[in-house]
Formats: sequence, structure tokens, C-alpha cells
Amino acid sequence: MSAAFVIALGYGLVAPVLPAFARSFDVSITAATMVVSAFALMRLAFAPATAPLLRRMGERPVYLCGLLIVALSTLACAFANSYWQLLVLRALGGVGSVMFTVSAMSLLIRISPPAIRGRVSGVYSSSFVLGNIVGPLVGGGLVGLGLRVPFLVYAAALVVATAVVWVALRHSALIAPAAQEATGPSLRQAWADGPYRAVLVTAVVFGWVFAMRVSLLPLFFTDVLHQSPSMAGFALAAYAAGDVLVMIPAGRASDTYGRRPFLILGMVILAAATAGLAMTDQVGVALLVTAVAGFGTGLVAPVIQATVADVLYGGRGGSALASYQMAQDSGVIAGPVIAGVVADRLGFGPAFSLTAALAAIVAVVWMCTGETRGQAPVSQAPVT
Repeated sequence: MSAAFVIALGYGLVAPVLPAFARSFDVSITAATMVVSAFALMRLAFAPATAPLLRRMGERPVYLCGLLIVALSTLACAFANSYWQLLVLRALGGVGSVMFTVSAMSLLIRISPPAIRGRVSGVYSSSFVLGNIVGPLVGGGLVGLGLRVPFLVYAAALVVATAVVWVALRHSALIAPAAQEATGPSLRQAWADGPYRAVLVTAVVFGWVFAMRVSLLPLFFTDVLHQSPSMAGFALAAYAAGDVLVMIPAGRASDTYGRRPFLILGMVILAAATAGLAMTDQVGVALLVTAVAGFGTGLVAPVIQATVADVLYGGRGGSALASYQMAQDSGVIAGPVIAGVVADRLGFGPAFSLTAALAAIVAVVWMCTGETRGQAPVSQAPVT
């Protein structure tokens, strides 16, 4: 949990300045958003390798190596002298990012007691969001020192996170040899389960929404509302504030009332708020609507993680878990590119409206999908 906060804080430092840093090399909006997509593309490409790595090495070594890879990549980004250097260096960080992301989720799935999965996911998700609140505020303040400074601070934060994980888990009984651990369900086993397929659809759209938040939203405030990068940082903080207000209560309540109600309601709120953002040109209204959109994602984020644990609980790693991460990264890749092209040619309004429509589709998918709380994991189901 502590490492998640530090990682998110550091990421929040660079999120509001990354598109502006890319634009400083005199490139288009689409090219600027490609920096976000390139990071996710490397995550997607390397995700299939994480399952065998986790089985062979265990979560802790994979987590530590992933953090250090992202730290080195981020440090190098601070010294990029061209757009293409920035693009390549940021993309390389995606390899380390997927390593620590999947290893952390694998550990949470294995050790979270079934009765409080939602609560655990809520606390874990909120630790990320708290970092996302503090990070953009600090990052916005660092802009005055130059667009490269946040990258230096982020690299240092990742080194701190590495130290936290190394110290906290060095004597943990949970870090067992991989050979003694059961393997998680295969993709074939999981695909036969309707909720798992709904989880994959949700992951794609959620990745799209996340990428839109860190790529198009800052540009909307700087290019359309004519605000400074610092205000873009405040917008990201407002989004994160909406997130954190409901994450822990939503996760806890989903342990009692089930996952579906919160997934449906969260996506409906997200769709409505994103559509509203497409129709405003006032800074105050835009900040308010952004916070409401964060409220919607705050209902979904911990509950979808608990849903993944419901479906995949029972082993370390596994291709089904890696595929879930790949689905989310696919959305992160496609979102900035497609929405960036729409924004370039038609404006930010249609780009936000497209995102709202996708969120509404996910709400409909969950209306037609069964509840996962209390179901047996798919690893116990026969393969047909």
C-alpha cells in the first residue's frame, strides 16, 4: 500500500506536464498523446512474459526490477533532446511498469480474504489515488522550475518505492518459492466465464478513460480553456479527489451488496460527467464536472479489482491475469490515439462524447452479466 502511494505520487508529478513536454518539441496533439500510448504499448507487448516470470521468480523480485526499470527510464526522459527520444525512453518504462503492476495484483489476489476483497481493493486503489492527488499539485508547482524537473523527482520517488518494497517484504512468509505455488487459471478457463469477459471489456474502456484523463484532459485545459499547465495539474487532482472520496466505501459496500450495482452506477456517472465536459467552456464548471467523473471511476476501480479476484482467485500469475492487464493497456493505447485524432479533426467535444459512449456501453454490459461475489473461481471449473 505504501509503495503504491509513492508510485502514484511520482506518476502524478509527470502526468500534467508530459503532454506539454511533448508539445514543446513542436508536435501535434496526436503526437503528444502518442507518448502516453507508447508507454502502454510496451506494457502490452511485455505483459505475456510476466506470467512465467512470476512463476519462476515470485512477486517480490519482479516488482523490484520493474520499479528500477521505470526509474531509469524516467530519469533518462528528463534529458531527452527531441520528441523521438522522449517517445522511446518513455516507452521503455512500460516494460518495468507492467512488471510491478501484475506482480502487485497477483499478490493481492492470492492473499486477500474472500470476505473483504472489496475492502482490500478499496484501500489499495485509494493509496494510488491519494498519490495522484498529491502528485499533480506538487507537479504543477514544479512546472515553474522547468518541464524536466518533475521527471527527476519521479525517478527519485520510484527509488524510494523500491526501497519500501525491499525492506517491507524481505522477511515475508508470503514470498514463497514459485515452484510451491499453484498457477492461476488459464485464459481458456477464464474465457468460458461470462463475468471474466465483461471484466475484459471494462478493462479496455477503463484503460481508455485513464489515458484520456492523463493525455487529453490536460490539453483541454491548456489549449481550449487557455489555462497554464499548473491548472491542468489541479484538474487531475480534482479528478483524483472525486476518486478517493468513494473508493474505500464502494469497495467495502461491494463485499455486502455485490459488485454489479457499483460497476453499473459508476460507469453511468462517468459517462454523464464526460459528456458534460464536452459541453462546457468555463474553468470552474470543467473542474466540477471533472471531479464528478472521478467519482464515477472511484466507484468502479476498487470493485473491478475485487471482481478480478473473485474470478481468478487461487494461484500465482496466470495467463488470465496477464490478459486482463493487456486488455487495460489496449485501452490506454487506443484511447489517446483515437481520441487524439478526433480532437485534432473535430475538437475536444466529440472526443469526450466518444469516451462517454464507451462508458455507457460498459454499464449495459454489466446489466446483462451475473454477480461474481461469492462465486467459485474459474480455476475450479472444468475446461470444456
